[in-house]
Amino acid sequence: MPPSVIRPWGFVRRSTAATAAVVGLVAYFLALIVATDGAGSGFAAWSATVGVAVVAALWRGRRRSWRGRLVPLLPVLVAAALTLSVCVPTVPTTRRYPPDLAFVTTEHWRLPTGSQVAVYHYPPTGDSPRHRVPLVYLNGGPVRGISLLDHHFLQRLAGQGYDVYAYEQAGGGRSGLLPMDQYSITRSVRDLGAFVGELGEGPVDVLGFSSGAAVLTRALADPTTAAHLRRAVIAEPGPMDGPTAAIAGQKGRPSAGGIAPATAGPRSTHAPRYAVAFGLMRLGLLSPDNGLIEQAEGDNAFTAADLGSDTASAYCAQDAHRIPVEDTAGNFSFSAAASLRIQQTVRDSPSIASELRHSRTPAMLMIAECSSQVRQWETTILANDPAIQRTQYMPGVGHHMWNGLDDNDQRAAAVITAFLQDEPAPLPDYPTPADIPAFLRDHK
Repeated sequence: MPPSVIRPWGFVRRSTAATAAVVGLVAYFLALIVATDGAGSGFAAWSATVGVAVVAALWRGRRRSWRGRLVPLLPVLVAAALTLSVCVPTVPTTRRYPPDLAFVTTEHWRLPTGSQVAVYHYPPTGDSPRHRVPLVYLNGGPVRGISLLDHHFLQRLAGQGYDVYAYEQAGGGRSGLLPMDQYSITRSVRDLGAFVGELGEGPVDVLGFSSGAAVLTRALADPTTAAHLRRAVIAEPGPMDGPTAAIAGQKGRPSAGGIAPATAGPRSTHAPRYAVAFGLMRLGLLSPDNGLIEQAEGDNAFTAADLGSDTASAYCAQDAHRIPVEDTAGNFSFSAAASLRIQQTVRDSPSIASELRHSRTPAMLMIAECSSQVRQWETTILANDPAIQRTQYMPGVGHHMWNGLDDNDQRAAAVITAFLQDEPAPLPDYPTPADIPAFLRDHK
């Protein structure tokens, strides 16, 4: 082979070997991150990786000149720099709470459970008759701030004479953090009961949405908490227990997930540290209480754009190119670690079906046509709660049923208020328990 060919080939071979060494060291570092659960902000894995790599590089170059000994160290330096970026925070490591909203006062209540929650109160307004029973809203998340879209919907309900209270569950929004091992679906139910007790106004109506609806469902199965509930609106619930969470069922009509334009704005996952941390947590390879990033730092880092695909899946496919901005960067808050922790406690929980069958609290189930939720999460509740008096299948909307588009807020409010006032339903009672087999068979 001519020298003119040998030289480029040698360069390619050396470059390939160096690249493979860098990739191998990064993979080794990630394996150590998993093995150590991110101990010491990742520096335990980084130190071990660099130490092993330096020793190996020096061993390889032991018979070379002093300059030749430096060559094997170059991939080590590159890998060390890349992996170091996973260990260094780029956002504050103490919690930075969203500023207060201009249109509603943020109150901070310390519940008997020990949770400190941010509370928002919308007194009845407008010319509608005043309703004496308070309405409590449980947002989704599980550990997420209440979006501006939701605040606007709560204002609409207050404008129809309802005395509306909402609180951000522990760890979400402006509410105080809990130690990671204290987040659980059981704690969420206890907090609901404690919040209603702190209101001190007797039984209340509760509107629970998404994971908030799952909390409400479990509250209905708990006689102590259910005793404080007059009526319950279960809107697009998540799984109520472990057996339900294990169901790999069907979803509703096509959503905008995967077809909507990418959400604008910065993403924490563009930074190596948070891409690795959130990615490994989502895969279950890092625990929510890992040592790589603490809860406060993760909350500060996570942005609305990081939830882009999940946000899109909450809308119908036909709305893919007009998905509203649900929140501002200043108000958005989501705790990925605490949410994963609560979801895990749901998956680990035993069935509550037998307890739910004893529920006597009048309830309504709301199901979206383009729901991204597993249908069996909804139909399992319908089949096991004998106190569900009506089901409202909401046409033309996705998981986030009140979203500011067209007349969606008006239709959702009409369904909710009709049930709370025991008035005729705006929509047919569908599906009923008897309709469940056909409802699932027809992929509604």
